[in-house]
Amino acid sequence: MQYGFQSILQPDEPLSVSELTAHIKDLIEGDEALGDVRVAGEISNLSRPTSGHLYFTLKDVTSQIRCVMWRSNAVRVARSLQNGDAVIARGRIGVYERDGVYQLYVEALVAQGAGDLTAELERLKRKLEAEGLFDAARKRPLPAFPRVLGVVTSPTGAAFQDILNVLRRRYPIIEVVLAPTAVQGEEAPEQIVRAIHTLNALGECDVILVARGGGSLEELWAFNDERVVRAIAASRVPVVSGVGHEIDFTLADFAADVRAPTPSAAAEIITPDINDLRIRVDELSAEMVELISAQIADARAQLAALQRTLRLLSPANQLARQREKLNDLSQRLSAAQMHCVALARLRFEGLRARLESVGPAATLARGYAIVRRAGGELVRSVGDVRAGDALRVTVADGEFGARVTDERDAQAEGRRTST
Repeated sequence: MQYGFQSILQPDEPLSVSELTAHIKDLIEGDEALGDVRVAGEISNLSRPTSGHLYFTLKDVTSQIRCVMWRSNAVRVARSLQNGDAVIARGRIGVYERDGVYQLYVEALVAQGAGDLTAELERLKRKLEAEGLFDAARKRPLPAFPRVLGVVTSPTGAAFQDILNVLRRRYPIIEVVLAPTAVQGEEAPEQIVRAIHTLNALGECDVILVARGGGSLEELWAFNDERVVRAIAASRVPVVSGVGHEIDFTLADFAADVRAPTPSAAAEIITPDINDLRIRVDELSAEMVELISAQIADARAQLAALQRTLRLLSPANQLARQREKLNDLSQRLSAAQMHCVALARLRFEGLRARLESVGPAATLARGYAIVRRAGGELVRSVGDVRAGDALRVTVADGEFGARVTDERDAQAEGRRTST
């Protein structure tokens, strides 16, 4: 029996299994149509090893195909994936050379019917977007230092524990108010809306976090519900959406004031790091001490200046200055008086000297005499006496008596006395 493929391989020697498998692999993986396929079927033989990869079989009524989903893609698949689930897998067809089988390398996996949900999601998004519920202008900033955080999530879910772990590490002083609610299923939207209204009515929350872990489109559908979206948009308190994983988007993300990629990331966005706050407080304390010290120094300088001014303007200081001025004036007055007395004494002495120089004593000292009659009248002329008159003659060193002998002698005596 002849095989047609030998015409393109070595015609004279048999092929090894590896060569044959490699050729088949090249043929299959070289087909562009098999590089991106969507296959609908039912999950069976599902395996979740510790590596994080997913291994399962996708089957329908008559056929099946082995499937592999690497961990990087498997993290986006809900943990609730079970055997018997009807899904649509998207990926590429490849050959696993070791077993010589072809298989589907799955990149994305959604439940059947998700296409209808996607269409509904787009329709609702356009409607709410046209109403302005997603406008950036209506987004509000989050408080820098929230005191109370309201959390809308399942109390038993891992998301809530992740949130608490982050808060304990970053900002343990915040108070958490949990509004417990289902996060998937038919009852979830109504419960989520009621929880948001309750936290708003409480009046104590600074910010509200709506959160849940990752999941499929169906599992996250409660956060695409129009009632939930409108409740988030109408909240008086700023809302942070932390729904799903980083690759998941819901309408709640668009309506919220801030969208976080995960619940843990939401907790980090909402709260400051207490270690950074401690450093900042230390810096502010140092700045405050420096500022207060500078203000105290300025105040002391101003006080010293005011004290100097007060001393200059105080009554006691003015009295002291006036007293000094009075003492100075007194000294000047005393000096002036002494000077005036000295001048008067000098003037007196001069006048006395002049008086003495022209007085009778000085005249007598120069050899003159004063002649008086016995009755004390001055003899000024020869005619004032007659012979025989008794006279008193005063000279420089005393007085003696005399008698006029005759008129001639008296005239002569009178001439002598007048000289």
